[in-house]
Amino acid sequence: MSKLVDIAELNMGQSPPSSSYNDEGIGLPFYQGKVDFGFIHPIPRKYCSSPTKIAKRGDILISVRAPVGPVNITRTECCIGRGLAAITAKTFDQLFVYFNLIYQEPNIASLGSGSTFKAINKSQLESINIPDFPLPEQRKIAYVLSTVQKAIEQQDKLIRTTTELKKALMQKLFTEGIGWLSGAETKQKQTEIGPVPESWEVTTIGEMYDFTSKPRGLNIELPVPFIPMDIVPLNEIYIEKYELRESLSSGTYVENGDLLLAKITPSFENGKQGIVSIDKPYCYATTEVIPIKGKHKISDIYYLFYYLLKDDVRKLLADKMEGSTGRQRLSKTILEKTLIPMPSFSEQKVIANIFLSIYKKLSFHQKKKSTLTALFKTLLHELMTGERRVHEIEFEALDTEVKEMSTSI
Repeated sequence: MSKLVDIAELNMGQSPPSSSYNDEGIGLPFYQGKVDFGFIHPIPRKYCSSPTKIAKRGDILISVRAPVGPVNITRTECCIGRGLAAITAKTFDQLFVYFNLIYQEPNIASLGSGSTFKAINKSQLESINIPDFPLPEQRKIAYVLSTVQKAIEQQDKLIRTTTELKKALMQKLFTEGIGWLSGAETKQKQTEIGPVPESWEVTTIGEMYDFTSKPRGLNIELPVPFIPMDIVPLNEIYIEKYELRESLSSGTYVENGDLLLAKITPSFENGKQGIVSIDKPYCYATTEVIPIKGKHKISDIYYLFYYLLKDDVRKLLADKMEGSTGRQRLSKTILEKTLIPMPSFSEQKVIANIFLSIYKKLSFHQKKKSTLTALFKTLLHELMTGERRVHEIEFEALDTEVKEMSTSI
């Protein structure tokens, strides 16, 4: 092992005069801490015309104040504030040091001290041990880990791009319909909820959809399938799991295919909702959901699923929640009276299918990112501990594996 002080130069950040900060790109990019970090490289938000401490292009930036330990690599020369330190390897491979610091982040974080904000000083940084593998092996380790990390970054970018597309389409499809997809001009009319295509109606959710209730005379057989709140998903469509309960003291009757909308704070504001897709015709769920179903040939449940995820709709409903702070709920009555644009049934299905295809694309990239992240963590541990030596890795096979994991749909 070698001490960081023996194999690298350390440059502790210092805050420049606040009068030199700007948002106009004058001077050097100014990074103050973890808040400025991206996946690999920091993202410029502010600039500094009179920098006090400067990090070089390619330097490792390490957060030394709340939180302690995260690292990034600079793309360009930059100014660093007191929340950061810059590291320049002298006798070791720079990327190898970077990845080793990622591996050691939990241990480095534990070095932090302070009652309000955890921080580490220069001497603590200098004492960090770096394994002294031969330089050629360091470079190969850095290559392997960089290959996987860049693939993760690619998936991350695709997730962000697809998410932005989904957000843009949320606005466009619910106000202009699908005519513009074929290049046709959409004539709109002004309504209580803003512009919609002339051929659409505006109605209430209660008129357009049914709210599920238990049929009279239904005998419940035990054990009964039950969906608690922690199974109601975030950023997923379907509810495919349930618990089997031998007794039932309370619950909301739900039928397969229903949309379950969480009604209690903060689950509602966070967007917890899902469409029941289980191997039972009915089940019960937490009393903190509202079950909704589409009307045959009139309303598509997926259309409502995505409409309720619109930021402005969610905010409108959140503002109407009732109850004491921390226990507020959206009432079924308020939801029933909420206005919704109503295209034809066939157009609802087209709109829903567009969002479903985006969901599939997002899900694909999220799974790829998850798989690559697991691979990265495994390789990071094995290579940094010597559990697996780099000569044991078939580089061509690794490149092929990572490319297959990163293949877009």
